[in-house]
Amino acid sequence: MKRTVFLGALTVAGLAAGASAAATLDDVKARGKLNCGVTTGLVGFAAPDANGKWEGFDVDFCRAVAAAVLGDANAVEFVPTTGKTRFTALASGEVDMLARNTTWTLSRDVDLKFDFIGVNYYDGQGFLVSKEMGVSSAKDLDGATVCIQTGTTTELNLADFFRANNISYEPVPIETNAEGQQQYLAGACDAYTTDASGLAATRATFENPSDHVVLPEIISKEPLGPLVRHGDNEWGDIVRWTLNALISAEEMGITSANIGELSAAAGDNPEINRILGTEGNLGEMLGLDADWAKRAIMAGGNYGEVFAKNIGESTPIALARGLNAQWTDGGLIYSPPFR
Repeated sequence: MKRTVFLGALTVAGLAAGASAAATLDDVKARGKLNCGVTTGLVGFAAPDANGKWEGFDVDFCRAVAAAVLGDANAVEFVPTTGKTRFTALASGEVDMLARNTTWTLSRDVDLKFDFIGVNYYDGQGFLVSKEMGVSSAKDLDGATVCIQTGTTTELNLADFFRANNISYEPVPIETNAEGQQQYLAGACDAYTTDASGLAATRATFENPSDHVVLPEIISKEPLGPLVRHGDNEWGDIVRWTLNALISAEEMGITSANIGELSAAAGDNPEINRILGTEGNLGEMLGLDADWAKRAIMAGGNYGEVFAKNIGESTPIALARGLNAQWTDGGLIYSPPFR
């Protein structure tokens, strides 16, 4: 009898938690802005410019979601979070979603009760060192001091790599990328390790970027993507399909330049019509209007435009598409069908 009462209490508690979590869309609409958790500052991904305006790859995704839901790409409050504070900020409701180079892992998905809504950047952990060290491989870092952000997957990956190669290191714990950059340049650590994209972004801010090199080893899989809380499938669907809209737009040739023309009237491509809302009722299924995806794409462009503008080969960060090319170009970027 006691066990039945206990299980009943758990069920009620679970239902109550689900009901409270399901209010995210209503909360965002009532507030009139999206609270989006981002990094404390990583050029190319999320960082304020000289005028305090946030810019970057992850920032543009936050704006796409705001445009889809609220009709205003600028209706976003960017909340800087560290590796330690990001999950508390999401779980507590301080932010509605995270878009801050966070790796999708089993424990974060299952144990921390978050839903990763997709992968927007396929990455891997690397090492940044000064050319003066004369090191050509991470396996040559025996006994080195290594700057490492706490509360990240990179901590465990670093320990695993050095143990597997029977070499030693001394960790130099840091909280933010800015602190890691400062410590590294000050000589407090011989190497800085994090996602390879983050290392490229960090090196691009140095006075003499060519004096530093990212070593060839990529020691982990780091599928990065936005995430939301468990228990609110409706909100998760909106964020997930906003990302898919940007990805599909690139595949279908929908750009910020031609979207007006394509959406003026239904064309010959049914998938483009469904994405842009000139055919079908996909917006209604999401609890949004027909133009939600059109607004998301117009906010900063399709996936390829967002990539090229913020971190692509023509930027100081100079990242090639690589695994982040469309599946039609040999990459892993792929969206389920809009139908």
